[in-house]
Amino acid sequence: MAAKTRDGMVLSAVQLFRRDGYNGTGLRDVIAHSGAPRGSIYHHFPEGKAQLGVEAVTFAGDVANAAMARALQSADLVAGIEKFWARWTRFVEASNFEEGCPIVGVAAEAHPEAPELPAAAAAVFDRWEATFASAFRTRGLTSAKEAGDLAAMIVATLEGATIMSRAAQSTQPLVRAGRQLGRALRVAMPS
Repeated sequence: MAAKTRDGMVLSAVQLFRRDGYNGTGLRDVIAHSGAPRGSIYHHFPEGKAQLGVEAVTFAGDVANAAMARALQSADLVAGIEKFWARWTRFVEASNFEEGCPIVGVAAEAHPEAPELPAAAAAVFDRWEATFASAFRTRGLTSAKEAGDLAAMIVATLEGATIMSRAAQSTQPLVRAGRQLGRALRVAMPS
């Protein structure tokens, strides 16, 4: 039961960070959303909200990384990335543009009291880039630098286009960025 409560609070934090960011999510919000008993936050997260935030960022990063890795196993690497992009676009639209990436919900805010939060977000972005870069190298891109640059472009484009789509209340920024990204990748990847 304790693990279920703890996991439920982490999952609730992820869902709330998607919509409200870290600073816009209070511990009471997490308790209410997860249905966890009052007082359980400090039992499971003795270092408080920052510890919960780091664990939520890490968990969300791992889930997204697994989805990215599955997409990269496609016979056509670029088509796999395009399918991943399309699923993400549908997710953002289905939330009525209220939800985005929980990692950005932490990374875009200032946390002078908790430097572990941006560090956790940076680690997730690094892991995502490494996943993409490794797939590019496996598929014949010989330059580690070029693979890393392409990977960084994908992560930055995904996050930026998501923010723009939420602001515009439209899928157009994601659709347009995804279309151009697909074109750029088809040119960059060896045949």
